[in-house]
Amino acid sequence: MASAARMSAPALMVALAVLAFAAGGSAQLQYGFYKGKCNASDVEAVVQGIVKARFAREAPIVAYLLRLQFHECAVNGCDGGLLIDGPGTEKTAPPNLSVKGYDLIAAIKAELEKRCPGVVSCSDIEILATRDAVALAGGLAYAVRTGRRDRRQSRASDVNLPAPEYTAAQAVGYYARLGMTPYETVVLLGAHTVGATHCSAIKNSRLYGYGGRPGATDPSMDPATASVYKKWVCPNVTSSDGNTVFLDDQWSALKVDNNYYKNLQLRRGVLSVDQNLYSDGSTRWIVDQLANNAGLFQAQFAKVLVKLSEVKVLTGTQGEIRKVCSKFN
Repeated sequence: MASAARMSAPALMVALAVLAFAAGGSAQLQYGFYKGKCNASDVEAVVQGIVKARFAREAPIVAYLLRLQFHECAVNGCDGGLLIDGPGTEKTAPPNLSVKGYDLIAAIKAELEKRCPGVVSCSDIEILATRDAVALAGGLAYAVRTGRRDRRQSRASDVNLPAPEYTAAQAVGYYARLGMTPYETVVLLGAHTVGATHCSAIKNSRLYGYGGRPGATDPSMDPATASVYKKWVCPNVTSSDGNTVFLDDQWSALKVDNNYYKNLQLRRGVLSVDQNLYSDGSTRWIVDQLANNAGLFQAQFAKVLVKLSEVKVLTGTQGEIRKVCSKFN
């Protein structure tokens, strides 16, 4: 994927649509913010090169970065707070204990500090790296505005993330806090096209204790799919708790595509919150629309990721530009 200044015609069309979509973001964010500010280096090209090398040897990095961006931006905005080490920080909150990708962000930061110390924020690196990984995994190349600064705050007590058992209404309500419409909520949950969870997330809620009833299986799950999980993936023994469960079909689990929505139509959604999008009539039509139009999902997913990337950003002289992403200056 090229930097914003060298994007292909289709990518530029997406960028123009995204520009209109993101007009409500901070006026101080801009495309090509770092152009000419990092000596002879192209900041976005440096990020892209490091992400590309990592993706070549670890394709799941796209899922790690999408999750990292969401867990970052959903708590006090896209401010780098999740990257801070230490007791009582966002990173130590239970929902964040399994977040991955920190080492990639640190590697990118270290390289950019060599080229232009104190110029590129950690929060911008998160957004750029996620953008590049999405394109490498088959998503659209899209432009993002940069110029974010890093907040000097990170508190575990601020972490409030959606639960995997949310109803569609609860999910819509949560994402409305981030400025998302119901439609955008369903699009953003499409990030589960490359996600994975563990058996512990579904054994009690969907396979063996639905509704608090011992042995009960969620009736909204396709019986054949439930049988496979119970027999092979998540048998009802403690030792299976850590087994990996892909949120999309395994053949599609590393591709940014609309297969996630097709599975919801077939009642094969893994998490309750996913399948509930199809069980609820108010969001089912959105699932159907995205399942039936791959190009629509790709375009809408790019727009929603851009909108998410501009939630409560710091710009100008606010915050700081960290020297190391895991600690305040």
